[in-house]
Amino acid sequence: WPGRAAPPGGAPEALDPRMTAGTLMFVGATGWEHPAWRGSFYPDGLPDDWQLSYYNTQFQAVYLPAAVWRAASDATWEQWLDETQEGFHFVLQAEETDIRPASDRVVVATPTWEADHIWWLDEGPDLRELAQRITRQAQAGEPLFVISRSGNLGLLEQARSLKQVMGY
Repeated sequence: WPGRAAPPGGAPEALDPRMTAGTLMFVGATGWEHPAWRGSFYPDGLPDDWQLSYYNTQFQAVYLPAAVWRAASDATWEQWLDETQEGFHFVLQAEETDIRPASDRVVVATPTWEADHIWWLDEGPDLRELAQRITRQAQAGEPLFVISRSGNLGLLEQARSLKQVMGY
């Protein structure tokens, strides 16, 4: 799991270089536990411990602040990885570059990496600008994670629609 250290001078592991158009854009939110999503996004009666499993059927990534992912035990991480699909990614807020994820589905997001690979949807909801950024990332063969800090379902739905229209 993410707590392992890289060799001295090592950098975080990169995403799979064989990425295809369908794996260049990942839409998600900061966390999957949003009280406002009960009854609107999550079906009525869905147990709390099933939320991640449901979330990962609708989105391709989740951004986890350092305080959240660092507090998770190894057993919790194993459960999270088991409950999510193979193409789902956990994006971890990190200041250090010496973290070596134990899974290729865990991405270490240092500030420099974030600037190059994350579009904060709440701060940049202009779909034309987002479409241009997606195109630039795709031309470079680099993934783009489109993340809503607030979990704004309307913006997330627009991003998912844009992804579909653009063929990503």
